Amino acid sequence: MESAEPSIPSEVSLKEQVSDILRELAEAAGLGPGKVVVVGTSTSEVAGRRIGTSGAFEVAQELLEGIREVSGEFGFELAFQCCEHLNRALVVERSLLAALRLTEVAAVPVPKAGGSMASAAYRSMKEPCLAESIEADAGIDIGETLIGMHLRRVAVPYRTKLRYVGQARVNAAFTRPKLIGGERAVYRVLPEEQDAGSASHCD
Repeated sequence: MESAEPSIPSEVSLKEQVSDILRELAEAAGLGPGKVVVVGTSTSEVAGRRIGTSGAFEVAQELLEGIREVSGEFGFELAFQCCEHLNRALVVERSLLAALRLTEVAAVPVPKAGGSMASAAYRSMKEPCLAESIEADAGIDIGETLIGMHLRRVAVPYRTKLRYVGQARVNAAFTRPKLIGGERAVYRVLPEEQDAGSASHCD
């Protein structure tokens, strides 16, 4: 039988929990400028309720503070997934939408249609807008909101040391390029292979 998850000391704030998780992911995945992290959050699950039933804007604001702190530290961009009522569109800064040439959709997320986290993120940004979809380099999913549709292929699950924020289970992932080729393909440069003098090259 699976062992119980370690309990979180009550003195550890939600901000500290989420920032510890995101910082660990950023270090493991080498996230920095030019990278995008998608964040999915159920504040209902954080509070120990069923997803979509008890969203809390104040909880979202505390989590957002921790997430933005780590984003500022490492330099990566953020995209916040809305709930299914807005078709899981993403709250992003307009500068990111333009840089990645994303498809814009029109709505203003509110707690009951978009979710508390998306609503808080929208109100915190300089020039917020909604993107229909994105291909993020990594992501964290707080409360099992299903962010996989917004991750670049190929997604690699990453198990952080801390697996919960509040009462919500956390999943995380980063992505890697597809490995292409067959039996002759090489995926990293070795010192002895730097010499191009080989009779077995392809044309």
